[in-house]
Amino acid sequence: MEKQTTPKNLNEQINNPKYIPAGGMPEISEHEKKEIDKQKKELDKLKDNITKKYPFTIAIGILPQQYVPKIEQEENIPESEKNEKRIHIVHIIPEEQFKNIPKIKKELLELTKEMKPKAWFHIITPVDIWNFLMDSRYDLSSAVAMAFPLYDKGLLGALRVAEVHKSLVLRKFEKYVSSYVIAGSLVRGTATKTSDIDVFVIIDDTDVKRMPRLELRERLRSIIYQYIPEASAIAGVKNKLEPQIYLLTDFWEAVKDAHPVMFTFIRDGVALYDKGTFTPWKLLLKMGKIKPSPEAIDMFMSMGDKTADTVNRRLIDAMIDIYYGVLTPSQALLMLYGLAPPTHKETPTVFKEIFHDKEKLIEAKYVKTLERAVRLFKDYEHGKLKKMKGEEIDTLLKEMEDYIKRMKQLREQIEKAVQKKTIEQIEHEVFEILANLLGKKSRKELISTFDKELVKKGKMPQKMLSIIKDIETAVADMKKGKTKNAESVRKDSVILMNHLIDYGQRCDLVAIDKSRMQIIYKNNRAELIFTEQEAFLIEGQSIKKITDKVENSNPEALNKAIASQKGKLQIKFSPKIFELIRKELGDFEIVI
Repeated sequence: MEKQTTPKNLNEQINNPKYIPAGGMPEISEHEKKEIDKQKKELDKLKDNITKKYPFTIAIGILPQQYVPKIEQEENIPESEKNEKRIHIVHIIPEEQFKNIPKIKKELLELTKEMKPKAWFHIITPVDIWNFLMDSRYDLSSAVAMAFPLYDKGLLGALRVAEVHKSLVLRKFEKYVSSYVIAGSLVRGTATKTSDIDVFVIIDDTDVKRMPRLELRERLRSIIYQYIPEASAIAGVKNKLEPQIYLLTDFWEAVKDAHPVMFTFIRDGVALYDKGTFTPWKLLLKMGKIKPSPEAIDMFMSMGDKTADTVNRRLIDAMIDIYYGVLTPSQALLMLYGLAPPTHKETPTVFKEIFHDKEKLIEAKYVKTLERAVRLFKDYEHGKLKKMKGEEIDTLLKEMEDYIKRMKQLREQIEKAVQKKTIEQIEHEVFEILANLLGKKSRKELISTFDKELVKKGKMPQKMLSIIKDIETAVADMKKGKTKNAESVRKDSVILMNHLIDYGQRCDLVAIDKSRMQIIYKNNRAELIFTEQEAFLIEGQSIKKITDKVENSNPEALNKAIASQKGKLQIKFSPKIFELIRKELGDFEIVI
């Protein structure tokens, strides 16, 4: 076999189509696939139970074994549990179910307690996946993308084909890929098994000297498009990739000039791979340094201001300019409020629901201005509107100028309301979790107890105490009218709440384990579960409640009693319970 020579620059690499660097992409191994096949019946039953109990489930997949150590490290799984052979299952649910994750995880562990090997569930939302990518934790996003699908509405498949295509592009161009970005329905959470997947590839062309940029972009496009069928075949999905190719020099030029198309790309996209080109701009935008900052918002709103200069020269074109002049600031303010930017068609509805109906910040006439602008553009787009009178343009122009002026006022209102609401919500959620863990106390007592019982005893990192104090400082500053960057407080609070939730789950598991006993009688086995008020005897599918007598019960009563034991590590019970069990079963032995 002829030895491949590594190209010296991008020119040589493009002109050497046979050159494919070594290396591949980790995925489920053949051994793991065989093990999954052995458990297929049990896994199918588990999938059916999960999707029936949680119909909102987006996807269920088995994580590749090579990613497990990293995931265990991220989730701070105890060493004693790492040594146990487990099957790691990712369960993806909608973002609106985020607060129910502790409850769902507890129920899933109970559902699979007899499963061998044991299952460990990683319950996440699509937002968690995008956060992995935003934080450059590509190993975690790759683990999700390459998970063996047990159930998928389309997210896993779409993510997998993009991940495979990215790997093929990286293998070919090595150091020249600056960023590989996904966008469209996949990021919006609306991807199905047949959705087109929008991806953007930014190629570093700074060492290209003898090839025109237009020719370079077209040749790159041709090579990258050749990998689409191969990626679809490897991923085993019907989703069609739609790559767009950007040269790094063109990308930076557009960003520097604050081009609206590039800002939309940065706003909507999430990097599957990045070497410091895309993610910093994305983070700056999310932090309020680009879009929500005065400079960036003014840039979007200037589209409306500048329309007055062009409207007298064009009619239909002026209507289009007015449309974007009204629409873009509206989307910017929805983003400032904390929402993902809606599509053009959905913007008037969302704008009305939030700022008119819910918050009562905007008057109805401005909602009608936005609705009219979108309706006219759609009529033009569908060929229904072919010309407009000058008087109509004059009316639209006046409405737009009034609209832009009002949006600037609305922006100031939203900035104050959003910061206050964000910090107050964070404080409420953090102290609610602390109260559940440490008992009902004043906030000062909760912080003191947290420090004494969890931080100083090594159960929580010292940083978690600092985050709590930062949250309290942010709340105090807000009450004094001082502004603070709520985004940094929010990010730290997510880390804190994850630590608190994981700690609470471990405490709950300990409490449950201490309340169980195994009973052997007449070569049969039963389980005895103690709660504060009664005990339960479980024999196969039969559940009986023991108080001063033994009577039939049901799973609902058992689950309710177990839930009441949350956080209680000691349980008192009467010895008479064993006398009643002896009458019910005969002689028995207790296995601890």
